[in-house]
Amino acid sequence: MANSNKDIKYTNRDFSEFKQRLINYSKTYFPQTYTDFSPSSPGMMFIEQAAYVGDVLSFYLDNQFQETFMQYAQQTNNVFELAYMFGYKPKTTGVAQVTIDFYQQIPSKNDGTGTYIPDYDYALIIQENTIVSSLDGTSFLIQDKIDFSTTSSQDLTEVSIYQTAGDIPQYFLLKKTRKAISSQINTINFNFTTPSPFKTVNIDSPNIIKILDIFDSDKNKWYEVDHLGQEMVFDSIKNTNINDPNKVDDVPLLLKLKKVQRRFATRFTSLTNLQIQFGAGSPLDTDEEIIPNPNNVGLGLPYTQDKITTAYSPTNFLYTGTYGISPSDTTLTVRYLTGGGTNSNVPLGTLVNLNKSNAFFQSNNLNPITSQYIFDSLSCNNSEPASGGKGGDTLEEIRQNTLSLIASQQRSVTANDYLIRALSMPSNYGSITKAYIEQPKLTKNLSTNIPTLFLYILTQNSIGKLDYANNTLKNNLRTYISQYRMIGDNIEIKDAYIINIGIHFEITVLPEYNNSEVLLSCVSSLQSYFLIDKWQLNQPIIMQDLYILLDKIKGVQTVKTVSIINNAGNSLGYSQYAYDIEGATQNHVIYPSLDPSIFELRYPNQDIKGKVVPF
Repeated sequence: MANSNKDIKYTNRDFSEFKQRLINYSKTYFPQTYTDFSPSSPGMMFIEQAAYVGDVLSFYLDNQFQETFMQYAQQTNNVFELAYMFGYKPKTTGVAQVTIDFYQQIPSKNDGTGTYIPDYDYALIIQENTIVSSLDGTSFLIQDKIDFSTTSSQDLTEVSIYQTAGDIPQYFLLKKTRKAISSQINTINFNFTTPSPFKTVNIDSPNIIKILDIFDSDKNKWYEVDHLGQEMVFDSIKNTNINDPNKVDDVPLLLKLKKVQRRFATRFTSLTNLQIQFGAGSPLDTDEEIIPNPNNVGLGLPYTQDKITTAYSPTNFLYTGTYGISPSDTTLTVRYLTGGGTNSNVPLGTLVNLNKSNAFFQSNNLNPITSQYIFDSLSCNNSEPASGGKGGDTLEEIRQNTLSLIASQQRSVTANDYLIRALSMPSNYGSITKAYIEQPKLTKNLSTNIPTLFLYILTQNSIGKLDYANNTLKNNLRTYISQYRMIGDNIEIKDAYIINIGIHFEITVLPEYNNSEVLLSCVSSLQSYFLIDKWQLNQPIIMQDLYILLDKIKGVQTVKTVSIINNAGNSLGYSQYAYDIEGATQNHVIYPSLDPSIFELRYPNQDIKGKVVPF
């Protein structure tokens, strides 16, 4: 009879360990029952099968444990889930931002005093969410309405004389400016019958930016929230009430807090899948609009007598226990935006194709010939290149940004917190490719009231090369960071410097190798080494690393010389800034400038020149 007190080991991890332990186990507790442990014996077949199962189970156990840590997770869906759990929202695409100028002619009229003024009866209106396309077909979306008949300090209409007959103006030219993002609108419908708690639906599409809006069959709007427990959303209304004492010309919108029952939360589960989740509450709940004041802030909290010590979110003043309602017996029409990418960084003067189907006159009974001429005069153009477009976050970028975000808990306390916050700006506001933050350097020319921190940024152009951010992108970043900065911090956004370089090298090749093939391998290795995704602002070039890199190439006998040169000049396609490479080299290390800068191999196919020389 076998011994019931068996020695079982729990440290076996792989096939060979399991197999050997099973053999030892059989020899120890069944010495007379089975003795043939040769590789071809039937007993060894069962032992190896058991070891195989143990090895597989051990692998999946290790794998599942690994996937619970952001540092080591490899599966895309797990990396996305962990990122959301820690508060980082991955970006599946980077959206280009640009400012577009819109023009229309307008006839003149006599105001009765002999002065000719624009006849605003012919002023056009362009609805929000209008598409403007570039010459190569890249779509940009204007999310704000354009009304040529109105002007204010927040929405200026520039007026100039376009055509005269003698001294009398016949036509004026009206100009308005709007921000646009590289995106197009897509629509999908979801049918719901019986309510289901926390119902989810999925949108599968590449380069998804965000949900534009959701309406049900009864034209009720559904609001997006960060999480379903958030009941309060910001709602803006147009400031048009002339009896409102708060009405000011420079404040076109009034901001209100609104408690909503129809709400949803979104999260990406992969680079091409966006999941939409709805609530689980009763459809009988009613909407309620609330203006926060000292009497209702904190209403519903368990210890409302002591509100000073209670922590609550400004997005949820009431804290009820519902999570929104679940849609039922309706069809939800979901409009979402797609686009972005480096090819959306279009050059200036290319956004000229306006979709005029959303343009119309606000006045009736107009002269048909004149109105058609005015309608045909409607045009647009971008006076600056679009910037900010890039690809989505890689898994490693999601991992690193999430780990950096954990410590700050969505608050910007340290300098690195601001850096991560800048890199995690929602893609529909533009994307930052490189960022660096530092405290300003004190000099005798600076007083003590200087900005607390300088944030240096760079973006990418349409071909994926580093470029300087336009003012639109900087303003978006400034507004975005302001929501997370400490009250005493002051952030100034600046352009970092781009230093374009070229590489010249000479090698000797072993006799049995082809010179051209070895030279091509060396160029390919240098191109990979200087990929811009691998370089950061203020990173030096260590020449010794380049020698080692080339020396490891198969067929290289000796690396004779490696030199770095500076390429500069806008006319040649390089940065306008020249740099003294020789003066910046110390102990075989090329240092960037004191002002934050980055070395860029702008054109890898032409900026690397190699030569094979005799030994």
